Amino acid sequence: MDKHPEHQYLALMREVMDRGDRQVDAGHGKATYGVFGRQIRFDLSEGFPLLTTKRVYWKGVLHELYWFMSGQSNIRYLVQNDVHIWDDYPYRMYCERAKKENWPEMTKEAFIARIKDDQVFAKEHGELPRIYGEMWRRWPAKDGRSIDQFLWAIEELRNDPGCHNAIVTSWNPEYLYGMARPEEVNHFPICHNMYQMNIKNEKVSLQLYQRSADIFLGVPFNIASYALLTHIVARILGREVGEFVHTFGDVHIYEDHFEAAREQLARAPKEFPKLSISKEVNSLAAFKPEHVTLSGYEPHPTIKAEFTVAGLRSLDNKPSGK
Repeated sequence: MDKHPEHQYLALMREVMDRGDRQVDAGHGKATYGVFGRQIRFDLSEGFPLLTTKRVYWKGVLHELYWFMSGQSNIRYLVQNDVHIWDDYPYRMYCERAKKENWPEMTKEAFIARIKDDQVFAKEHGELPRIYGEMWRRWPAKDGRSIDQFLWAIEELRNDPGCHNAIVTSWNPEYLYGMARPEEVNHFPICHNMYQMNIKNEKVSLQLYQRSADIFLGVPFNIASYALLTHIVARILGREVGEFVHTFGDVHIYEDHFEAAREQLARAPKEFPKLSISKEVNSLAAFKPEHVTLSGYEPHPTIKAEFTVAGLRSLDNKPSGK
């Protein structure tokens, strides 16, 4: 029997397709099939879980994670590194404001070009407040302080390897959905909303709780991102990596992704690549994307599918999907 760890992911996607409950999103109107409450896990000492049955966008994984880890919330860093996975959200927000304030219309391509080249424009229109980076590194406290959850959790593990409280959360009800004031509502989804780090047998492990997971498009990216995060924290602490545990709430696939998913399911997994991080990384501040080396990644070809901008909130606090 083939015990390749990627089969966990493939089996979950097959279950979602075969047994998932069909639902139509009240916001964007697309149908999904989903199940609730699942878990997969990867022993990171056995290879880096960058899925091989289709190519995963590694450059995007690396730069997005650094964007989070460094506490950034403006997409200009991503755009300047030719990573465009967050472009849709600020562009949609700009278009809404343009209608309300009679600004000239702008294509998405022109908008992103302005973000890249015009620092003043990017400062006003490229900001995604209360996104993961801000919540991890600059959580807004009621007394006006900024709390650095991520750094605190790393130092907690350094000072007390037996601790059970190294948790980082991005889920702040004050800014989410109908719980928020209209002028403060988050305009994009917080999907991978909490993770906990732990040391067992001298190894660093990480468990992610993801409340909403697009099994075909999003989950391969999420697996790689949080597996990489586990490696980085282990290197900062001078320890080996243990497991990445991925716990899901709602796991779903869009109905219009079925054909692409079937193509992926027909493929056999290949050997996982290897990942290493420079020994220069001995603190959070020391980490840079160039310290990461990925080797031996030879996946099956890319499988493209349409991306749905789910979870975006309009400026009048009405959801366009969640």
